[in-house]
Amino acid sequence: MLRNDPLEQWDRDHFIHPSTHLAQFARGEMPERIVTGGSGVYIEDRDGNRLLDGFAGLYCVNIGYGRQEVAEAIAAQAKELAYYHSYVGHGTEASITLSKMIADRAPEGLNRVYYGLGGSDANETNVKLVWYYNNVLGRPEKKKIISRWRGYHGSGLMTGSLTGLALFHKQFDLPLPQVIHTEAPYYFRRPDAAMSEEEFSAHCAAELEALIEREGAETIAAFIGEPVLGTGGIVPPPAGYWEKIQAVLKKHDILLIADEVVTGFGRLGTMFGSAHCGIAPDIITIAKGLTSAYAPLSGSIISDKVWSVLEQGTDKFGAIGHGWTYSAHPIGAAAGVANLKLIDELGLVENAGTVGAYLNEKMTEALADHPNVGDVRGEGMLCAVELVEDKGARAFFDPGKTVAARAVAAMLKRGVIARAMPQGDIIGFAPPLCLAKDEADEIVRVTKEAVEETCSAL
Repeated sequence: MLRNDPLEQWDRDHFIHPSTHLAQFARGEMPERIVTGGSGVYIEDRDGNRLLDGFAGLYCVNIGYGRQEVAEAIAAQAKELAYYHSYVGHGTEASITLSKMIADRAPEGLNRVYYGLGGSDANETNVKLVWYYNNVLGRPEKKKIISRWRGYHGSGLMTGSLTGLALFHKQFDLPLPQVIHTEAPYYFRRPDAAMSEEEFSAHCAAELEALIEREGAETIAAFIGEPVLGTGGIVPPPAGYWEKIQAVLKKHDILLIADEVVTGFGRLGTMFGSAHCGIAPDIITIAKGLTSAYAPLSGSIISDKVWSVLEQGTDKFGAIGHGWTYSAHPIGAAAGVANLKLIDELGLVENAGTVGAYLNEKMTEALADHPNVGDVRGEGMLCAVELVEDKGARAFFDPGKTVAARAVAAMLKRGVIARAMPQGDIIGFAPPLCLAKDEADEIVRVTKEAVEETCSAL
């Protein structure tokens, strides 16, 4: 299609894209897509392509595209008051209302919210508050954070360290020394194929216990984990995992941070993934589904237990020295209020549970017996297909073959967006929560065709 504007060249000359091969993009060796619109589960680009977005942007457009109710709430807030800060007791109707709405939906005992703009800064806040908490309690040595390999918690200095994926560490001098990692609850990649799920969960808990004993429980402040691993492979926890992990943490007086940037606000068929997985966290990280990405906003939901210590700290040391200029930005808060209302009105939490289960069932039926499909797994409106070279031996493809990326490219040609996940040949799905069964059927049909085409070519 001929263009009479320089937008595509400006893109390559001036725009630095995240998680992108910068040189290839700048040289024009990889495609670009300029997105112009969207409705429901579909996006449109300026070349006229209409694509079923099987990943909801980046797990985030929970309510789907084109919801005018949220756009109108943003516009109304911008006209009334585009910005005022939230320092030293200032607030807006939107930020206060949203805080109450979040507290009403959060697990019992979590009633306070601190706001940021994205999941990375929310987890930075969490670490600072955990360190502050232990200083107030007179435990200055209790500062290390345990994360898990393959976990994803952001890409800042501390949050990139918490993330357990090599791509976010190499050449960035990460992880920082305050962060240590333990085994991922990745049952398909268990060290002993004979292990049951319960046995593997016990193994993960034993590995955590051993790590704590090596490091010294008196030095460890918190454990952070996603209820279901997201970017690390879309991996539901094996049976008994969270029960066993929480027992170890409680024994050693270690706080639990549940990173619900992906699972919060309906994706697992419950308002929060913590409820779905039987987790009783001290802090919950939220973002993405909080506004369905119609405006940037994140948050840290703080338990009453932690909050009481923060109060003690300010009585002792004065005003807490932490703040973001855009914390509780009124436009983001207005988007959050409208978004949470829509999630309720449209029954999207329930739809995520029923249609998500349908998607996983149909994907399993379509691909579980394929000789190069090692695992089909998912939970709620999350699904993954893991490709392998030898199914019986659980032997993986050489990463240089980029098998999942090829399959995802074949899907895109058929009008469906999926994601090739890092550190493995894994095709990931996280559609908007408004996905209908016929749209789930389309995702499954296209995935099957793309997997068959890609694997036969190998």
